[in-house]
Amino acid sequence: MAEDKHILSILVDNEPGVLSRIAGLFSGRGYNIESLCVAETAKSNVSRITMVTTGDTQIVEQIKKQLFKLINVIKVNDLTGKKYIQRELILIKVNAKPEQRAEILRIVDIFRGKIVDVGLDHYTIEITGDEDKIAAILNLLKPMGINELARTGNIALDRLANNNVN
Repeated sequence: MAEDKHILSILVDNEPGVLSRIAGLFSGRGYNIESLCVAETAKSNVSRITMVTTGDTQIVEQIKKQLFKLINVIKVNDLTGKKYIQRELILIKVNAKPEQRAEILRIVDIFRGKIVDVGLDHYTIEITGDEDKIAAILNLLKPMGINELARTGNIALDRLANNNVN
């Protein structure tokens, strides 16, 4: 079976230690977490964990069963194969020599990004989008010299309006 990328949207009680237990479940069974984002939802007592992992369907089903056994887990939604909205935020510190600055500004404009910091020899760029958009801008900026980058990882929401827990 081929290993596919799965985006899990997990609603949990917003309490200390919940994330640690979930991460422990993954590491204890040898499952990899490719990205992880956690934040409070519209309800202050509920947090959403958006996690990207890889595995075949059987492994992901096992992960979901194990997650449901944890007392603070409210809901687990595997968004794979469903209609969902997904975004990632990336900050990129790129070399900006005087002869490259206009080209960098054009690229940032094309990708609807923002220059959020300017130095004597660099720009720091903010981009939000899906994985393809992030990969495309990184490919264009790589020849100019990327000094540093920070990524949030994926966040995602199911497009269906059937979720009654925020």
